[in-house]
Amino acid sequence: MLTLQNIIAPEPGVCSEPDLYYHATGAAQICQQGSGFCLQTGSRIRFDTYFNLFNLGTWTQACLLEGLILEITARGPGEIRVLHLRQGHPAEILHQSRPQLHPDSPYQIDLSALLSGTPEGLLALELVALGPEKLQLYTARFATRRQPPSLPRLAISITTFQREHKVRDTVARLDAFLARSGFGDNIHVQVIDNGQSADIRAGPRVTAYANRNLGGAGGFARGLLEAEDRGFSHCLFMDDDASFHMENILRSYMLLTLARDPQTALAGAMIGNRRQWEMWENGAYFDGSCHPLFNGIDLRCPQAVQQMELRSTQARPATFYGGWWFFAFPLAGLRRHPFPFFVRGDDISFSLANDFNIFTLNGVVSFQDDFIEKESAQTLYLDLRNHLLHHLIFAQLERSALGTARIACRFMMRSMLRCKYESAAAQLMAWRDVMQGPVFFDRNIDMQARQASIRALIKQEHWQQNTDTAPQERRCFSRLPRRLRHLLGLFSLNGHLLPFWSRVGDQIVLEIDDRGLVFPAFGAARLTYRNGTGTQAYTVRHSKARFFALAWQMLLALTHWLRHHEELKRAYRRGYGDMTTRPYWEAKLGPARGPRDQAAE
Repeated sequence: MLTLQNIIAPEPGVCSEPDLYYHATGAAQICQQGSGFCLQTGSRIRFDTYFNLFNLGTWTQACLLEGLILEITARGPGEIRVLHLRQGHPAEILHQSRPQLHPDSPYQIDLSALLSGTPEGLLALELVALGPEKLQLYTARFATRRQPPSLPRLAISITTFQREHKVRDTVARLDAFLARSGFGDNIHVQVIDNGQSADIRAGPRVTAYANRNLGGAGGFARGLLEAEDRGFSHCLFMDDDASFHMENILRSYMLLTLARDPQTALAGAMIGNRRQWEMWENGAYFDGSCHPLFNGIDLRCPQAVQQMELRSTQARPATFYGGWWFFAFPLAGLRRHPFPFFVRGDDISFSLANDFNIFTLNGVVSFQDDFIEKESAQTLYLDLRNHLLHHLIFAQLERSALGTARIACRFMMRSMLRCKYESAAAQLMAWRDVMQGPVFFDRNIDMQARQASIRALIKQEHWQQNTDTAPQERRCFSRLPRRLRHLLGLFSLNGHLLPFWSRVGDQIVLEIDDRGLVFPAFGAARLTYRNGTGTQAYTVRHSKARFFALAWQMLLALTHWLRHHEELKRAYRRGYGDMTTRPYWEAKLGPARGPRDQAAE
């Protein structure tokens, strides 16, 4: 049998939120030895959770299964239930039995009947300890009898830049997992070291490549070249700052192995490190901006998780894409390589340009710092560039000149209304750079000149040590009723159209969750932003002179954009075709430098 999915438990260093793994009643808990779960008499444990539900709809849509088995390895007397959860139906008990469980004889439940017709819904395992001795669950897995004629060869490609400790830890965990895995010989880890500082030890399952630092796009382009050269059938792009369960690899590999469609790809979800119980993105689509799906879902709530998983099997938007923190895809039929964005937007472009059939799967997720924590003038510059380019390049996203220009104006106004004039200046620079045509991206592929230009802009909007743990606030306008405050902020452009606003406007302190939002800034003339731990902060202040100077420059940029939009669109569609090819990246990156080359130097 092939294991599709294991029941897993919280893991230190990855996630310790128990409600994401199991729901217990009575004396049911993880065993002290870390070997499964222990249940005292009368206690109950149910795995109707984000990590341990089995999404029957997703697995059967994506894969060809021959038989479905739930296998339980346990010790002691207990009652076993298998629940079927469907939209608009009460939970149905598919199986109920009271065996005497022994670890030498795994207990198997044949669920194959569910595969007939149109399979849908979710499956959840529930155990009840009957006593008098405790019930100990060692392992549980969903499996299929299908044995594919061949197994895919998967390259796990990690791009890293000066996160030496983090990437070495990830590689060590992957290496250990693959060494004990039944399919480990078909998977290889390749580390693309843009900083040339990670010092990854090569081995039978690991290869490191020193790479020219052309950002994430250049790193993943190198990984793609190496995967193609070494004859891999699939590639998995992964960030160097992500924490994840090794179960990610198992579930992804099995989904690719049994895929109905050879173009099947898998997009991993993302959860922020600050709130590990809250979904940040479970797949996303692009249309004018990025739309993360199921953002804000409380994963501790069984009903919310079930609704999310049931909805995830429905038709996805045409511009659905997968983030490169965890994205697995086939190499056969690949149309386009990455575009040289440096970072930000390369994953959106890659999904839109290639004909992938993208799925998501519960429990396949990366934990990492969310985008609010990472926001800076440079990331805002990079975001605006890629947002504009997608609409210039892809026919399915085509808009009028004014319709696309609204994106740039909206980005800048969001910054200016929050008194973030330095960020707005960086965004104006991005708009002007896009208007230089694709040649700009080719000439600035390493971003060194632009990074220096952006750094020169930033005087206030960067994190500094927060020496004032209780900064002084003055709130008047920001205490108005929400609707009135919104109208005041909107029609006065947050005080920029009102005299003496720098004197009468509020002085407020905003926490990290409000950093990217406009409304919390309404009514303020001085805003202090604090990071997630409160150890760092920065302050920005109202300035009519800077606001209207930027507004004038934005108007000039808009005029130029409207005049040259059609010409730009044609240039980018030609340029995109030329700059997303294998020969382009071979010329930019040069020959691969592996361990032997580095040792020779």
